[in-house]
Amino acid sequence: MGGAGSLYVNAEHTVQVKDGADFPAGFLPLANAQGRELEELRKRNDVKWTFISPAGDFRADGERTGKYILAGEELTLNSKGESIISYADYAVAMVDEIENGDHIQQRISVVRE
Repeated sequence: MGGAGSLYVNAEHTVQVKDGADFPAGFLPLANAQGRELEELRKRNDVKWTFISPAGDFRADGERTGKYILAGEELTLNSKGESIISYADYAVAMVDEIENGDHIQQRISVVRE
C-alpha cells in the first residue's frame, strides 16, 4: 500500500503529486517515505509485490460502490474530473488484486469510477 503523493502528474514521469505547491506540508515526509519504499521494492526480485496507490482524495467515510478504475503510475481522474476513492472501494480493489494477481512487481493506482 502506498500513497498518492508519489503518483506522477506528467507523461514523462518527472513530476509527482508531492512536488506540487498545494501538496500539504504535513504529508510530505510520509509521501517521501512511501516513494523510497516503492524504489526499494522495485529493486527486489526475490518477493512478489504490488504497490497500490489510492486516488488523491482518500476518504475514510466514503461509500462503498464496488466500482473503481484501475490505473497505473499517473494520477488518474474519473469521468467527473475527480481523483477520489473511499477506503471501502480501495479495499475491494486490493482484494481483487490479491485474488487475480495481475500486477506483480508493479505499482498501480485506483480511483472511483
